[in-house]
Amino acid sequence: MLAMAFPVDLRRCQALGLAGTAFLALGGETAGALPVADLVSPESGRAALGLVGVYFGVVLLIAAWALLGRVIRGPEPPTPRALLLVLAVWAAPLLLAPPLFSRDVYSYLAQGAMVDAHIDVYAHGPAQLGGPLANEVAPVWRDTAAPYGPVFLVVASALSGLTRGQLPAGLLGMRLVALLGVALMAAALPRLARQCGADPAAALWLGALNPLVLLHLVAGAHNDAIMLGLLGVGLLAARGRLHLLGVVLITLAALVKAPAALGLLAVVALRRHAGVVRAVATTAAAALATTVVATAIAGTGYGWVAALKTPISPHNWSPTSVLGRITGRLLDHLGSGLAPLATPVWHAAGLLATTIAVLFIWLRLRPAPVYALGLSLAVVAVLGPAIRPWYALWGLFLIAAAAPSTFVRHRVAAATAVLALAVLPSGGPPDLAQVLLAVSGGALAVVVLWQAHQAAQAPVLGRTA
Repeated sequence: MLAMAFPVDLRRCQALGLAGTAFLALGGETAGALPVADLVSPESGRAALGLVGVYFGVVLLIAAWALLGRVIRGPEPPTPRALLLVLAVWAAPLLLAPPLFSRDVYSYLAQGAMVDAHIDVYAHGPAQLGGPLANEVAPVWRDTAAPYGPVFLVVASALSGLTRGQLPAGLLGMRLVALLGVALMAAALPRLARQCGADPAAALWLGALNPLVLLHLVAGAHNDAIMLGLLGVGLLAARGRLHLLGVVLITLAALVKAPAALGLLAVVALRRHAGVVRAVATTAAAALATTVVATAIAGTGYGWVAALKTPISPHNWSPTSVLGRITGRLLDHLGSGLAPLATPVWHAAGLLATTIAVLFIWLRLRPAPVYALGLSLAVVAVLGPAIRPWYALWGLFLIAAAAPSTFVRHRVAAATAVLALAVLPSGGPPDLAQVLLAVSGGALAVVVLWQAHQAAQAPVLGRTA
């Protein structure tokens, strides 16, 4: 009802979203994924107020994004350039905010320092580094090898050298790297959308102004931003006449995080007019050469191949992990010795289901390789052994550019709004008190928005009377 009658234009959406990210930044000062020295007790009033503030801001941001969607579907939709300005305004308060919704950025910094110190990040976890930086890493990951490719580790190592281990400078540097990735995503989206016959403004709205991008790629500084930015620019190059450049960029994206390697299927599909065998051969050769050169420059070796099996959090909420835990408990209750095998079997089943689903998608959607790639990455995120809200962006980014119908976009947008509320700003597991505070913050935002709606309607009702 609010979305139907609330008077909106681009400036109001921009102001509302700015208020949302400002509250996010302010609340994060006490409730975010803070450095160990700055952590506030979750039971303290400051932490409670911060948590309420963060969720107040999240709901304002979601509302601004939803209302902006109305503007885009209106009679005078904004230009992509105007939407890029909105994205910059919304992201600005988060630039100097503490990390939010995850402590992964501390792992990135520690892994970069390990590479700088010539410690094998594929054989040892940050605990091997020791010192203050390793202490910032979430305990569950301190003894875990890096699951990232050599391209990202080169970036992390260079940043470690530039910042000399200084935490504030390192956090800012990682956020700037993530912002670069978001900028590449935003630059690629309108062009990809035009090539795929979609609306560039709608693609930007769903794929770049999405709350998940701001909450997790900007505020959380996740390296998925660089992966997606390189993937998007690589697809643009491959759709043009720069086939080999496209392969190089997509391979570099995969050497940040492995799921981007599926982008090479899209390159082959785009080049099938030259012959499938030739397209596969040239793509594979260019990808292999890029991998060899990038790994040699990084000096990290090929341990990243084995590191793809890096263990996941035991409390991960992916469907296969949940089913594995349920099955394991049931078998344990029945006294079966097979209980330890439940989760691995479900993970293997998820991998098999992923393979079948991806093959089906590509057989059905070969004439639409960008859309097929988006759906494939979405399947990988959902059926994989681990899932996080920002993993949804793998597929969403390309679905935004190439989805053939508004039906798909609307369903994806609805899922986005739910996922935006799924993680606490500290990145830790929630307890009941924190959930209640988060709900209170969101409910307060709904009340404020409703009151604003009522105030905006009052002059209209007065004139009608």
